[in-house]
Amino acid sequence: MARRRPARGGDGTGPEGTGQGGTGQEGTGGAGAGARPRLVAARLSPRDVLHVGSGGLRSRPLRVVLSALGIAIGIATMISVIGVSASSEEQLMRRLDQLGTDMLVATPGKSVFSGEEVELSRNAVGQVARIDGVEHAGATGTVDADVRRNARIPADDGVGVSVQAASEGLLKVVRGEVGSGTWLNGATGRYPAVVLGHVSAERLGVGRAGQQVWLGDRYFTVVGILDPLPLAPELERSALVGWDAAEELLGFDGHPTAVYERSASDAVSAVRDLLPATIDPQNPQDIEVTDPSAKLQARAASEGAFDSLLLGLGGIALLVGGVGVANTMIISVLERRYEIGLRRSLGAARGQIRIQFVTESLLLSGLGGAVGVVLGAAATALFAHVDGLPWVVPAWSVAGGFGATLLIGTLAGLYPAVRAARLSPTLALHAV
Repeated sequence: MARRRPARGGDGTGPEGTGQGGTGQEGTGGAGAGARPRLVAARLSPRDVLHVGSGGLRSRPLRVVLSALGIAIGIATMISVIGVSASSEEQLMRRLDQLGTDMLVATPGKSVFSGEEVELSRNAVGQVARIDGVEHAGATGTVDADVRRNARIPADDGVGVSVQAASEGLLKVVRGEVGSGTWLNGATGRYPAVVLGHVSAERLGVGRAGQQVWLGDRYFTVVGILDPLPLAPELERSALVGWDAAEELLGFDGHPTAVYERSASDAVSAVRDLLPATIDPQNPQDIEVTDPSAKLQARAASEGAFDSLLLGLGGIALLVGGVGVANTMIISVLERRYEIGLRRSLGAARGQIRIQFVTESLLLSGLGGAVGVVLGAAATALFAHVDGLPWVVPAWSVAGGFGATLLIGTLAGLYPAVRAARLSPTLALHAV
């Protein structure tokens, strides 16, 4: 639009201010005549920009929905991929906080001289428990025996369950819980009683405590079934018997094959350095010390290893959506040539036409981005609910995704906006 502004100078008339009684620049001349007004484009307020930019969207709602759909799919894919990965990582980190990162496991390595596996001392658990900072210590020892559901199953029909002797303090060290029944104690540890890891129970077909399994050459009563042990997965696939019962009934030699210890958080590093020399003072280099929590930490760090592929697919969908927005805007310019010509003839500047169509493109892509964020968050919530994960959608992913839609909308609207601004008012009105 335009408004009248009086020209500078006197009362002259004419293109250069010629008037009665003389000539002059920009309206200098006679006092009796008025100057020709100069047209100046009025500025659009933000409210006006929003009004004219949304006009095309309000008039074609179905086209808006279809055009915004591509943007929404791209953003929803990106948000859900990041959200699912963040939710899985959050669950692992919460599990790590619950289990702690202060447990170490010492196992025998191979002798540097003979190349054979060394043997841990029978009193290794007591030695480790005396280290300053160690709070709990336990051990397991490999037992040469088979376990089957009953005696009628052939011995060579194994189910992948190992038999291990377990000390009474082992459960405290690994912070395990017994889902059914009880843990081994001073009484059951001397008799044919066994505790199964949850994987072992599934493989043997044992659903509750009180049932029996054939272990070695006799039946053992299942006194407990363990819940999952993320820090000790080897125990999940084991049948655990008492230390004394293993020696008396199964021919166990009493030498542990793994020593578990739990220390104070600030003493983990010092205990790690002392473990090898404490267990085997003569050959500490033959003792291997591992941190089971490192596996969970590495797993948490690798949760997003394949996210880049899915994010790439989401980015492609976003670009396709941007192309759709650009196509919609070009069609809109062609259909609204009369409107553009009329506005230009009434005084609208080219810059106002450009900002109108860029604003329309931004609103269109912003609508798709907002819907995509909601859909992505909802998909993450559904996945987290089904898998029992905490619902996490990083704020940076929402801000980054929505910012990407605005960038796509700006780029998609630039060419149609420039094309609309270059339309000649005369030709646009004449074409109609």
